[in-house]
Amino acid sequence: MTEQSIKQSLANIQVPGTNQDLISLKMVDAIQLTANKVSFTVTIVHPMMKTFITKACTEAIQELHPGAEVDIRFITQIGNSRSDDKKILPEVKNIIAVGSGKGGVGKSTVSVNLALALAQSGAKVGILDADIYGPSIPIMLGIRGERPMMKDVDGKGKIIPIDVMGIKAMSIGLLVDDKQAIVWRGPMASSALKQFVSDVMWGELDYLILDLPPGTGDIHLTMVQTIPVTGAVIVTTPQEVALADAKKAIMMFDGPQIKVPILGLIENMSYFTPAELPDNKYYIFGQGGGPQLAEQFKVPFLGEIPLVQSIREGGDDGQPAVLNEENKITSEAFNNLAAAVARQVSIRNANIDPTKVVEMNG
Repeated sequence: MTEQSIKQSLANIQVPGTNQDLISLKMVDAIQLTANKVSFTVTIVHPMMKTFITKACTEAIQELHPGAEVDIRFITQIGNSRSDDKKILPEVKNIIAVGSGKGGVGKSTVSVNLALALAQSGAKVGILDADIYGPSIPIMLGIRGERPMMKDVDGKGKIIPIDVMGIKAMSIGLLVDDKQAIVWRGPMASSALKQFVSDVMWGELDYLILDLPPGTGDIHLTMVQTIPVTGAVIVTTPQEVALADAKKAIMMFDGPQIKVPILGLIENMSYFTPAELPDNKYYIFGQGGGPQLAEQFKVPFLGEIPLVQSIREGGDDGQPAVLNEENKITSEAFNNLAAAVARQVSIRNANIDPTKVVEMNG
């Protein structure tokens, strides 16, 4: 075995979600050879890559050197999409907007479970409920009725987000009575969101998830004009009416004025699977709409989330589905989604200029 032969073997392993291999992406370092043993480090962007890379590297090396012992050490390194100008949320590396063209597609469910799945992988994560008129994050995280604390920082009051299940959460629902309707005009809602950005002590985060309201209106424009959004995840269902509105969301983010990269499309409620028949799939909202839409707009398809009763129950009870280890179907679906999103963030950061606040006229 030589270092060159090891690199030759590893150069045949394509990194999922890219057209490049481990060597060309400079993910391999510190190769050491001792008798029949080879050890090296691999830098990854998400811990879920470990299983795939371990298996692929071992097989590739042993094909050229039968019987070789392979020892891999992993370094998880989450990239940063931010430019040097970090006046806004200076300690937040990546800001991911989760949007949809219409309501009722499970966008908040996806946001919460995505945030928790990323946190379970070891990342520092926060979630901002940007749906001023219909905040649902407090219910889904089981923190309804809690109130955030305030802290004086340099003579200015700062809001401390709620720490729950390993993530930081903030929502207008934590500041007002849940029996009270929020009847605000657009400028007031936009002003509140700006406060959630500037007056909340988010601290150091690898990912801040923005759970946006349905549609393509004031809140969306306020967000991209206030903070540098790394990219957007679009949520749809297979149903034709949802797909039609998801197109609008894609075109809004990818439009010439906003130009926020689309990290990918996730199809929620793809099929119904009864708990007693886990191998059965019933496509009650249609089939294949999400992948076809992703192909039409040339954006990554991040996967399917099934329609399972436990997902709804977990959201209502404040116990998100990704934490339910007994239901492998749902936990694996959301963990796979988190891995796909982390991978697309890494690809975006490697290939696109640092993100900036959107400047628009009018």
